[in-house]
Amino acid sequence: MSQEDKNKNIILVGMMATGKSTVGAILAEELGYELVDLDHVIIETEGRSIAEIFAEDGEEYFRSVETAVLKQMLESENKLISTGGGAVLAPGNTALMLSKGHVVALTATEEEIIARVSGDENRPLLAGNAEERVRRIMEDRQDAYLFAHYTVDTTGLTAAEVSQHILMHYRG
Repeated sequence: MSQEDKNKNIILVGMMATGKSTVGAILAEELGYELVDLDHVIIETEGRSIAEIFAEDGEEYFRSVETAVLKQMLESENKLISTGGGAVLAPGNTALMLSKGHVVALTATEEEIIARVSGDENRPLLAGNAEERVRRIMEDRQDAYLFAHYTVDTTGLTAAEVSQHILMHYRG
């Protein structure tokens, strides 16, 4: 990776509960980058929770806000951007991410994700049977993260270990 690329953003993508927010915080501190949790920016922008956005305006509206916020955040460099699991679904978002940063996909086994999200009331896509919903979302998105420059399976790893894998790859 050239030195020019090193000044770009690092963008974390992947299914919910793969560690994007936790790993993102560690990486941002290590690199001196601004940490941007896309979901938190959306909550601030909208003045309501993601669950409320989904309930009141639906997923399509949420995805449009998500795309607008992503574009805005990628206008400058030296940011560590932790995306929501579905940020890769909107047309054009993957090309935008690839052009504006180093994209890292975090993965985990189905069992690991189910264990991590058990009892989490703040995930609107998991309303109802969480296990069944996780399986369906993973199946629907099985190829959605393949565009990333680099992939790390977070199953059984600490956030610090995942961060070290990413840093080794990023720094070459």
